[in-house]
Amino acid sequence: MKYAADFRAEARDALRGKWFLAVLTGLAAVLLGGTGIEGPEFRLQIESGSLRADFDFGGVSVYSFDGPAGSDIGRILAASAAYLTLGILIFAVIYFILGGIIEIGYTRFNLNLMDRRKASFGDLFSGFSIWNTAIAARFLQTLYVVLWSLLLVIPGIIATYSYAMTDYILAEHPELTASEAIRQSKEMMSGRRWRLFCLHLSFIGWGLLCILTLGIGTLWLVPYMHASEAAFYREISGASRYW
Repeated sequence: MKYAADFRAEARDALRGKWFLAVLTGLAAVLLGGTGIEGPEFRLQIESGSLRADFDFGGVSVYSFDGPAGSDIGRILAASAAYLTLGILIFAVIYFILGGIIEIGYTRFNLNLMDRRKASFGDLFSGFSIWNTAIAARFLQTLYVVLWSLLLVIPGIIATYSYAMTDYILAEHPELTASEAIRQSKEMMSGRRWRLFCLHLSFIGWGLLCILTLGIGTLWLVPYMHASEAAFYREISGASRYW
């Protein structure tokens, strides 16, 4: 049985000589919502004559204002709050939908890397061939995780890991429906959720280093993590094509 260190080693081997392509593709996947990173969020708070507005994207603050509500910027933000909120909401929905499609394509890119097949930036958009299934899969996974999370945090985490292989299954079997892929993921991850959790946990040190580099290190961490997860899928699916 392979461990987290083995999957990371396989990922590094697959990425050797292809880091530039992997970083570029991973960055595009992040910007287009295909990596599960948080989408846009707008917060506005008016209290005791002061106004605070925050716009975050991907968990990173893009714009922040904290000052008098009567200032020029404060009046503009307060007057346009409804339009800003509506605009962000519409953008968030588009980001969610597009992200579901791009996620399938990014999964194919990483599987091609692991299989030593030609991986290209264009793989990122290959999910449009099954756009309806991709959107349905992301919606159903999100819905199920939210519903399980209503019970407690732990059931939500378990559900997240149960459905973790859905995109990989759809990337290789586009003829499946979203529900079929989710069901197969649950069966595949039975008894293996802890192993994937440990793989993700093994990147915590790299995540801390990314914080120290003001997020720049994330450009390399994203492809490293996803290639490692693709190696994990190859091992548990019993479909290794290289090793």
